[in-house]
Amino acid sequence: MTDCLIIGAGPAGLSAAIACGENGLKTTVIDEFMKPGGRLLGQLHEEPNNIWWNGCEEAEKLYKKAVTLPITLLLQTSVYNIEKKSGHWHVHTNKGSFKADLLLIATGAAEKSMPVPGWTLPGVMSIGAAQVMANVHHVKPGHHGVIVGVNVLSLAIARELALAGVKIEGIYLPVKNPATLDQAVPTDVFKSLLNFTHLAPSAFLKAGGYFARRSSIIQTAAVKMYPKNGFKVWGIPIKMRQAITKILGNNKAEKVCVSDISSSGRIIENSERELSIDFVCIAGGLYPLAELASIAGCPFKYIPSLGGHVPIHNEFMKTPLDGLYVAGNITGIESAKVAIAQGTLAGMAMSLAKNKSISKQRINQAIQNVKTTREKALIQFHPDIQKGRDELQVAATSLKNQLSKTAI
Repeated sequence: MTDCLIIGAGPAGLSAAIACGENGLKTTVIDEFMKPGGRLLGQLHEEPNNIWWNGCEEAEKLYKKAVTLPITLLLQTSVYNIEKKSGHWHVHTNKGSFKADLLLIATGAAEKSMPVPGWTLPGVMSIGAAQVMANVHHVKPGHHGVIVGVNVLSLAIARELALAGVKIEGIYLPVKNPATLDQAVPTDVFKSLLNFTHLAPSAFLKAGGYFARRSSIIQTAAVKMYPKNGFKVWGIPIKMRQAITKILGNNKAEKVCVSDISSSGRIIENSERELSIDFVCIAGGLYPLAELASIAGCPFKYIPSLGGHVPIHNEFMKTPLDGLYVAGNITGIESAKVAIAQGTLAGMAMSLAKNKSISKQRINQAIQNVKTTREKALIQFHPDIQKGRDELQVAATSLKNQLSKTAI
């Protein structure tokens, strides 16, 4: 029996555990990976102040702090069921069952994939898998390859791969079909990228993005005049007028078929050609990994700007279920810094629920820190993230009112 049980040793889970431990709560953290840190382990990018954000170093800082507190960390432990019995949360894993008064689910996010003919060949992987190979295990996914999917995630990881000495032949769009939707339409992709022009490596691209965001005429013209061979960002060609139609190879990925496409995503006839590669990364974006919250019985709300279905929770990260909290990307796709702030808030809220020793002022400061961190975030995976957060709070308040009436 423990005071708090946390599923997920990523930035949110570790931060929550530290907050709980600092307030005297006996805490157990469960994670299926062999190292603590979650998605932090693969992250490496340069901040606007020219300081590098090294996820491995940030994960190590959290871990070193956690081990000084009354926290038990169980790695290589997979959860397969959650249930509430006799007022306690019971979490069943491959290493036995655990019981706690309070439960935090901080399982993070999972990658969306996009079907491409030939995607089952060895050498084809998600963009996140390539990131982990390069940054965590220090193994190149290949020597020269392509990325299918143009978004902020693929751009960031493409640069990380390039820094690891991997040659990226180009970042291409997928073929337009019901599974790819707006990810295969150059005009839609171009508009989405305009939200990230502040990250552009040159003043020219930043200025161009500034004016394009304010004019639909410029946006339309820019896509139509977009060069066939694309623009290079950090030396990597972004080819928004070309799509990968299939992946070829005998026992592994050896070639990709590339076709020119119109601004609406239509394949231009007789434009297909082959390109030699030895790996392919597919980047379809991220969605909240919320299956365990569903098993626990938590209600959900579908909010596209948060990445999909998210468990309903209030500003204290508490769900409508007694003793159940959520934090991190399971609540919506955002940066690791936001996840850390959310985890700290959740840990403090759980501490308050357990021993009432935390002042409301400290809780309010933690809530404000989440908001401030979100506003200052270098990367916003969705431009209308705050709108999504507001919608979620409305849903949480509405559900609370419904439950109150039912209780009466």
